[in-house]
Amino acid sequence: MTNVKKFQLPLQTLSLVVGFMVWVLLSSLMSFIKQDISLTAGQISFITAVPVILGSVLRVPLGFYANRFGARGLFVLSLLFLILPVGYLGMANSFTDLILSGLFLGIGGAVFSVGVTSLPKYYPKEKHGFVNGIYGVGNIGTAVTSFGAPIIAGMYGWRMAVFTFIIPLLLFAILNFLWGDRHEPKVQTSLKQQVLGVYKNNKLWFLSFFYFLTFGSFVALTVYLPNFLVSEFQLSEVDAGLRTAGFIALCTLLRPVGGWLGDKFNPFKVLMFVFTGMTISGILLSFSPTILLYTIGSLSVAVFAGIGNGTIFKLVPLYFSKQAGIVNGIVAAMGGLGGFFPPIILTLVYDINGHYAIGFMALSQFALASLIIIIWMYYTDKLNLSNYIVNNAGQGILVTDENGRITKINHAFERITGYQQEEVIGQNPNILSSGQQDQSFYDEMWKQLKEKEIWQGKITNKRKKGEIYTQWLSISVLKDAGDNITNYVGVFSELNE
Repeated sequence: MTNVKKFQLPLQTLSLVVGFMVWVLLSSLMSFIKQDISLTAGQISFITAVPVILGSVLRVPLGFYANRFGARGLFVLSLLFLILPVGYLGMANSFTDLILSGLFLGIGGAVFSVGVTSLPKYYPKEKHGFVNGIYGVGNIGTAVTSFGAPIIAGMYGWRMAVFTFIIPLLLFAILNFLWGDRHEPKVQTSLKQQVLGVYKNNKLWFLSFFYFLTFGSFVALTVYLPNFLVSEFQLSEVDAGLRTAGFIALCTLLRPVGGWLGDKFNPFKVLMFVFTGMTISGILLSFSPTILLYTIGSLSVAVFAGIGNGTIFKLVPLYFSKQAGIVNGIVAAMGGLGGFFPPIILTLVYDINGHYAIGFMALSQFALASLIIIIWMYYTDKLNLSNYIVNNAGQGILVTDENGRITKINHAFERITGYQQEEVIGQNPNILSSGQQDQSFYDEMWKQLKEKEIWQGKITNKRKKGEIYTQWLSISVLKDAGDNITNYVGVFSELNE
């Protein structure tokens, strides 16, 4: 049993490699296919983008069902089903045939959400980022096809190159049937319950937007580069495939690095670095008239997108441990959709004004928007943590404004004094006074606060029900950058004599 569990990471990663291999068959072989089948530039862009549709939409249910039924059955069924569209593509003779086969080839990209949901069950939380990053190396399957398919097509024709991919599909369907974990832990929560539990959480949609950009950039350039490099820079099909494979390999191999960085450091800070880099990369691509500058811009996108892809899936199980399946599916789906629109938009932009600058500048602007959001999330997260610590501290805490009016209390304050929040906000702390301290006591307290900005001592106060009790109280003065008093913070605990 233990050996079967240890085998899941390499088995599922290699299964993802095979899925991604067939996912990009159309884009990798398009320069050959268009020589046999008459296609317009718009039709080519649409055909290469179509596999992304089902590959994105199906990630949501596959993520959910991976939690419910386990990865073994889903990988077996998905890989066997993919044999049908691959075989149909090998016999395609029209635009319609290419669209239909391409649509169902999208299942190859959808299987991503199976492993990213299944594998964290076998590892502790502190390794989830790295494990999902290793699994994400399965993206290298797109590089295998981008490099290998044109070579096979050049030797034996593109149809024979397509039929070749049936072999790994059948092989890994059998391996998953034999070696997949039959006893994977299952989650039986209904799809409706999981969706209702997460759809109002803004973190879900922010993570989806981030992955829309990072993985979408990877997918978009993966499907667009082979044909783009041939038509724009007059490279050979094999040269274009090799360059695309280099882009894919760099982006893919950096994915576990992103997961490891997310485990090792604050994931928000890593993503700040990622989106700063992607903002600059988008600007560089917008003004890249030469193959050298375009190569630098594309590879820089690969670096930052690869790191970002790994880091984002560190955050998913961190925030959604009980709904990981559905959240993984939604985030992964948005990433896939992020690769659908750019090729079409770039083609439309080129048809209108004759160049791609505006389309690539959009990448830069989306990255800049993501950077702003991640900075906001980072500081909001820190603020939420501070509030959590205050509210759950064992000592009573009250905060007043500069005029001594209570602005915040915590749960321990309510427990010790008997007052609820709505009863004390806006009130003066003297509502707690027992009357057992004379005016000289308070004069000395304020004198020390003015001179030393802190006072500590024993004080007798009164609960809401009138009971007298003794507490140890510490009062601190908070000031702004201009040395003006903004708040007083009191921390106290009851003394049981």
